[in-house]
Amino acid sequence: MGFWSKLFKKKRYQENSAEDWENVVYDRDDVDFGQEEERSRYITNCLEQMKEATKEMNLLTGEYNLITSYLTDMEEIEALPESEREGLDSIAARLVALEEESKRYRGRKNRMKDTDYYRLREHEGEMKEGIEKLRECEEYGGKVKQDLQRLDRERHAYEYRREELNSLMDNLRGMTVIFATAFVMCMVMLAILQFVFHMDTRIGYLLAVAAVALAVTVTWVKYTEEDKELHQVEIAVNKLILLQNKVKIRYVNNRNLTDYLYMKYGTDSAEALSRLWKQYQREKDDRREFAEAEGKAEHYRRHLLNKLSRYRIATPQRWLNQAAALLDKREMVEKRHELIQRRQSLRKQMDYNNSVAETARKEIMDVAEKYPAYAAEIMEMVSQYGDDSVY
Repeated sequence: MGFWSKLFKKKRYQENSAEDWENVVYDRDDVDFGQEEERSRYITNCLEQMKEATKEMNLLTGEYNLITSYLTDMEEIEALPESEREGLDSIAARLVALEEESKRYRGRKNRMKDTDYYRLREHEGEMKEGIEKLRECEEYGGKVKQDLQRLDRERHAYEYRREELNSLMDNLRGMTVIFATAFVMCMVMLAILQFVFHMDTRIGYLLAVAAVALAVTVTWVKYTEEDKELHQVEIAVNKLILLQNKVKIRYVNNRNLTDYLYMKYGTDSAEALSRLWKQYQREKDDRREFAEAEGKAEHYRRHLLNKLSRYRIATPQRWLNQAAALLDKREMVEKRHELIQRRQSLRKQMDYNNSVAETARKEIMDVAEKYPAYAAEIMEMVSQYGDDSVY
C-alpha cells in the first residue's frame, strides 16, 4: 500500500514571482523540520536576515537623527522673538552681502555653478569617502543584480525540470493503470477460455503474471528514480529561495543607499560626482585670490556662530553656509522640503529593514509554535545568536 499511495501522490509547489526582488519569501513546504540539518539551516537563515536588517537599521539611525536635529534647529530659529531675529538677520545680511560679492567673481565664464559648489562645500569633509562609497555601491549593485539574475535563471531551470518530472511521473501512473487494466482483462479472457471452452490456460496465466510483473517492476524502478531526482530538485529550489532572500535584502538596501547618495550629492553617477569634485577643488584654489573678502566673511561667520550659540541650536556651525536661508523664507522652505525628502528616504529604508526583521522573527516563532517538539532547540539557537527580540 505504501508504494501505491506514493505512486499516486501528486507533488505540489508554489510558483513565486522572480521579478519581485523586494519581497522576502518564506517557503517551508519542502523543508523537512524533522531533519536537524534542514531545520537548523532554515532557522539560521531567518536569524541572519534579522541580524543584517538590524545592522542596516543602526547605520541609518545616525543619519536620520542628524537630519531630524537640522529640522529642529529650523523650528527653533523660526520661533525666535522678533528682536532677536532682527539681530540675527542683520549679521546674516552682512554675510550674504560678502558672499554675493564673491559670486560676481564666480560668475565669470567656465566657473563652477554656485549650486554645485555650495552643495559640495556642504559635504566637503565627506566627499572623498562619499565618492568611494557611491562607486562601491554602483559596482556592488551591478554584481548583486547579476547574482539575482543568475539565481532566477537557475531557479527557472530547476522549476522547468520539476515540471518535466511531474509530467513523467503522471505518465508512469497512467501506465500503471493501463497495465493493471490489461492484466485484469487478460485474466478474464483466460478464465473464459479455461472454464467455458475447457482449454489449458496455465501457460497463459504464467505469461500474463510475468508480463505484468515485469511491467510494474520497470515502472516502479523508473518512478523511484524520477521521484528521487524530484526530491533533489525541490531541495535545490528551496536552497535557491533561501539564498535569494539574502541577496534580495542586500539588493534593496544597496539600491536604496545608492538612490539616497544620488539625492544627497545631487548626481546621477559616481563618475559624474568625481568630475564635479575635481572641478570644485580647482574652483576652490581660484577663490583663494579673494582672501581679503573671505576674511571679512569669516569675521561675520564667527559673529553669526556666536549669535546662534546663544539659542537652543544643536549644531550652529551648519548654518554658516546657510545664511541666505535665514533671510529668505522661501529658501528655508525649500531646504526643509529637501531634508524631509531625505528623511523620508531614510525612513523607507528603516521601515523596510524593520519589516524584514519582524517578518523573520514571526517566521521563527511560527515554526516554534507549529513544531513544539523543536521549540526549545529553536529558542536555544536564538539565544546563541544573541537576539532577544525574538521572544
